[in-house]
Amino acid sequence: MTTPDAMRICIAGAGAIGGTLAVRLSAAGNHVSVLARGNTLRTIRDAGLTLHDQHGVTHAMPAASDRPEFGPQDVIFVCAKSQDMAALLAQLSPLIGERTVVVPTSNGVPWWYFYREGGRFDGEPVCAVDPHGRMAASVAGERLIGSVLFITSEVAAPGVIRSSNPHLMVLGEPSGEMSERLLRVRAAVEAAGIEARATDRIRDKLWTKIIANISSNPLSVITQATLQQLYGLPELRDVVTQIMREALLVASSYGARVDIDPLTFVQLGEAMGPFRTSMLQDFDRGRPLELAAIGDAVLELAQRFDVPMPITRAVISLARFRGEAAREDKAAAAAV
Repeated sequence: MTTPDAMRICIAGAGAIGGTLAVRLSAAGNHVSVLARGNTLRTIRDAGLTLHDQHGVTHAMPAASDRPEFGPQDVIFVCAKSQDMAALLAQLSPLIGERTVVVPTSNGVPWWYFYREGGRFDGEPVCAVDPHGRMAASVAGERLIGSVLFITSEVAAPGVIRSSNPHLMVLGEPSGEMSERLLRVRAAVEAAGIEARATDRIRDKLWTKIIANISSNPLSVITQATLQQLYGLPELRDVVTQIMREALLVASSYGARVDIDPLTFVQLGEAMGPFRTSMLQDFDRGRPLELAAIGDAVLELAQRFDVPMPITRAVISLARFRGEAAREDKAAAAAV
C-alpha cells in the first residue's frame, strides 16, 4: 500500500544497511527500488527482502535492477563501503532529477566533509577517501544531505537481514541549514519506523560515529572481538579508550562538539552485545577493509593540525596487515 505522501526512493547498494532501509521504507508505503548486483539482485527479484528487527519480521518486494533504470528519484540512499562508493556514485546520474536528494550512508569521514564547512579548510578534499576526486565529480555538493546511521544490521542469509538494536538516523545539510528538503527526508525516515533526527551540526554527529568506528572496527580485526568484548574486557577497553582520546583531540581541533564522554562510549558499546563490527564481518568474508574512511582519513585530518595519534596509527597498521595477509592466503588457497 502506498500513501499520499509516498516518495520515490532508490537504495543504491543492498547490503545489511541498504536492505534494512529498503524494507523499512517499503513497509511505510514508499515507491522503493534497489540498485544491486549478482546473487543479491537475483535473491531480491525472486524472493524479496526479509528484515528481523525490533518491529518483528517484515517482508518487502522492492523493484530491483543492476542498472539505474528506475527514473528520477526523490531520494537516493547510497549504501556502500567507502572503497565502493566512487563506482556506485558514478552510476546515479539517470536517477537524479531536478529535486533529487542524495544521502550517502557510509562509515568514517565522508568525501564531502569540507563542502560548505565554513572553516579554514572549506572546500578541500579528503584525499584518503576520494584521492582522484571521482566522488565529488559524480554528485554535485548541493544534492547532498549528510547522514549518520546508528544501525547494527547483519546479512544472515541471502535476502535476510537481522538487527537486534534500535534504529537511529541523524540527517543534516552540510551547510547547517534546516532546509525544507531535510525535514521532508527526516519525516519519511521517521515514518518508516526508524528514529530520525535533523540537525544543524551534522559534523558533530559524524564525529560521534567516527570515534565509535575508529575505536572498535580496526581493533576488532586484530582481536576478533565483539563489541561487548571490546568495550567490556579490561585489556581491550584500555586500548579502545586510548584511541577515543586521540580521536577526540582531532574532533575538537575542528570545532566539533562531541557530547558523549569516553566512559559513556564504553558503556553504550558494551551494551550493544555480542555484535561483530562491519569491518570484522568483511574480514571474515575475505572482503577489503574500510580502513581508508574509518582510519586513514582521521589520520589525515589529525595531520592538518599536527595532532599525534600513535596508538590509533599502530592499530590501523596492524588491521591493514591482517586484512591483506588474509586475502593473500585466500587467493593462494584458491589457486591450488
